[in-house]
Amino acid sequence: MANTKSAIKAARKSLRNAARNKTIKTRLKTLAKAVAAAVKAEDAEKARAASISFSSALDRAVKSNVIHRNSASHHKSQIAKHIFAVKQ
Repeated sequence: MANTKSAIKAARKSLRNAARNKTIKTRLKTLAKAVAAAVKAEDAEKARAASISFSSALDRAVKSNVIHRNSASHHKSQIAKHIFAVKQ
């Protein structure tokens, strides 16, 4: 249990941030699955639209320090590779 006033505040803040991070990460996983499903179905237009929304969500997650920017960059490059394969 936190003993000082600042530690109590930090504990409350930690819970708020953890809840925010969980919702953002869950949303990212959902969008990633949507992209994967579109790629698997070989629907180029649907895959492109899903990848745009996933990339945008990744950028917002990086902006709020939920995920690391290199991790987002890695995910975007992998998605681009799969989208390019579907177009071929």
